[in-house]
Amino acid sequence: MQQKYALDLHTHTVASGHAYSTLKENIEYARETGLQILGSSDHAPLMPHSTQEYFFTNNVVIPRSFGELKLLFGVELNITDYNGSIDLEPRVLNRLDYAIASLHPPCISPGTCEENTSALTCAMHDPYIDIIGHPCDPRYPFDIKTVVSTARDKNVLLEINNASYNPKNGRAGGEAITLEMLAECKKQAVPVILASDAHFYLSIGDFSRIEPLLEQADFPEALIINRSADKLLDFLAAKKTLTHSKNS
Repeated sequence: MQQKYALDLHTHTVASGHAYSTLKENIEYARETGLQILGSSDHAPLMPHSTQEYFFTNNVVIPRSFGELKLLFGVELNITDYNGSIDLEPRVLNRLDYAIASLHPPCISPGTCEENTSALTCAMHDPYIDIIGHPCDPRYPFDIKTVVSTARDKNVLLEINNASYNPKNGRAGGEAITLEMLAECKKQAVPVILASDAHFYLSIGDFSRIEPLLEQADFPEALIINRSADKLLDFLAAKKTLTHSKNS
């Protein structure tokens, strides 16, 4: 199968507690559909019934190449307060290929626009954060211009999350917010990353609910990082270099 996009970094396994496929099933499906990079990003420990810290420190047991598919091992962190705190320590995050940080109702209550904006922007100041997950959740209103500007300044990717546009999803109804964010990203030349947020293997690499929004926004392909595996790997390598320099 010919894939239009090269990668999907936001996927879950049974380790997240509310997903339904194994890592092996996810890898096999990603290979079948022609992805070049699969990222596995199970929920961090504060999500109820999810992982423990040692889940992320034992990733050395996992091969990173499966034929032509490259596997990256990451995490979906929980932002836990309006100061942008997260639920894994740097010594753990340093062992991962990437980190997504997201707002989830079990871990942080929706605040005011100012509070939610603070939570997102403060999280982006953490050098270990590579991606902000599903920011266009209508339950968490935020100042779009401020968040996009911070993403630009801190070199963080803003995620466009396919699962969020499923009308049965708790984040449903964020299309207008997404279009506004895409317009601001286009204006400021800030790249985005598309994500399936797959909790079952058949959703991996599925961006079908996103594509109409990209078309409506006339969003440049050059600002979609999923179009190139090399572009993503260069981005992550640059982030790692910056993180190490700040912590040395």
